[in-house]
Amino acid sequence: MKKIAIVGAGPTGIYTLFSLLKNNVPLSVSVYEQAREAGVGMPYSNEENSRMMLANIASIEIPPIFSTYIDWLRNQSDSHLARYGVESSSLHVRQFLPRILLGEYFRDQFLALVAQARKQGFEINVYESCQVTDLEATPEGVKLWAQDEAQASLFDLAVIATGHVWPDDDQATRSFFPSPWSGLMEATIPACTVGIMGTSLSGLDAAMAVVIQHGEFIEHDGEHVQFNLDEASRALRIVLMSRSGILPEADFYCPLPYEPLSVVTQSAVEAEIAAGAEGLLDRVFGLMVQEIQQADSHWSARISIQELNADSFAQAWFADRKTNDPFLWAESNLQEVERNKRGRRTVAWRYVILRLHEAVQEIVPYLDEEDRKRFDTGLARVFVDNYAAIPSQSIRRLLALREAGVVSILALGPDYEMDVNDNQTVISAHGEVHTFDVFIDARGQQPLKIKDLPFPALRKQLQETGEDIPEVGDDYRLLEPAAVRGSIAFGALPWLMHDQPFVQGLTVCAEIGEAMAKAISKPTRQQKRRRLPFIDM
Repeated sequence: MKKIAIVGAGPTGIYTLFSLLKNNVPLSVSVYEQAREAGVGMPYSNEENSRMMLANIASIEIPPIFSTYIDWLRNQSDSHLARYGVESSSLHVRQFLPRILLGEYFRDQFLALVAQARKQGFEINVYESCQVTDLEATPEGVKLWAQDEAQASLFDLAVIATGHVWPDDDQATRSFFPSPWSGLMEATIPACTVGIMGTSLSGLDAAMAVVIQHGEFIEHDGEHVQFNLDEASRALRIVLMSRSGILPEADFYCPLPYEPLSVVTQSAVEAEIAAGAEGLLDRVFGLMVQEIQQADSHWSARISIQELNADSFAQAWFADRKTNDPFLWAESNLQEVERNKRGRRTVAWRYVILRLHEAVQEIVPYLDEEDRKRFDTGLARVFVDNYAAIPSQSIRRLLALREAGVVSILALGPDYEMDVNDNQTVISAHGEVHTFDVFIDARGQQPLKIKDLPFPALRKQLQETGEDIPEVGDDYRLLEPAAVRGSIAFGALPWLMHDQPFVQGLTVCAEIGEAMAKAISKPTRQQKRRRLPFIDM
């Protein structure tokens, strides 16, 4: 039997194990998970989330393991679902439900995977509450050091599936939280002035974690939401802020799985890449314009798409939201989205942008430095805004907080200053000074470099290449230097984001897991993409 180590038992690790079982070749697999329970994953764990926090993905989009998410939900008791405010009679495949509930699904599926693996002749060892402290590729195999183990274990292949990386809890103070997942869930937040950096779903989740300590939401029929602030918490004020000060739109109805694109096809994108880096971004944007016009000629004319370029398209995309009150816009957008869901109506321009983001992402590693900066400040913002649309219920709760006088939004602009003191955080923007008793940084995951790897020996080996980011093949095995080639599959999302800026979500976890599982039985493949030097933005 080949010996395989899977470091991380969140979704990527789970889908890797699932794919190994489908290969039906018995292996010795050791799964290492630093959390208390393997198979849950930080985004869905009970420790890192409240019941108010909704998963931004529905059953129809989640790659099934032994059962679909909706079938698993329908097998749960009414009383169990009621603990999360979910009624079994109202379950449907497009429903957004609490993250903790999705974590339970993955935990059950993981335990079923372990049992099935043993039935198929696999040798399975699961190490929970066990942090892997180091990895090193050697001629004999991959050495793995785990917490509280005196000696390293040796494996034929190590799979790194550690997921997102957030600051440790010990980096948080009583007045500053470097992320919503750095001790916020356990902290007692007083009724004071709270600043939250970020207006996406993570920022809204941080706000929910605070307000449920000071009041309660009353939700009627899932569509009418009211927030009652405790009398003793009248001093609570929450300010959500970002450079633009705009809110995300509500998740919209569209056909799933995605319908194929007509113009921006794989072959068309590959042809543009082969034509060279010079002008690549503008050539592909030209293809995008054709695709969008074909999908929705009326909207294309309304925004004068023929007059736009890869830089100004983002300005046109956000123009209406920037000129309207964010809460009024959110309410109007919510009403529109809910009408479309009831009527199963697809807004063509939104849907075509959603399908374009993965196709256009393929050009990112081939852009020259100037075009990469243009992409990050232009089209990337459009794509992220589009695919990161949030559950309608999150919008309803935010509007309820606004109605209760608890929350406001601050547009900082590009030139704000932030000063974190011992007891307060001060933001200076537009000539005004804003002081916060508690501050939460709820911006998303940033791309990480080799120097950020938590494994000292592996970090040292990779730094020998002189590159800032790991080089991986189609099956995500490391390619350079020669000492590590083929022996470590690298599926840690933050280190893949430089070339794949949209590499997140459960469908991506499943794709990466399947690719890494193939690494066990096949030779190392050639590098998938040319790599550019890491660009700090």
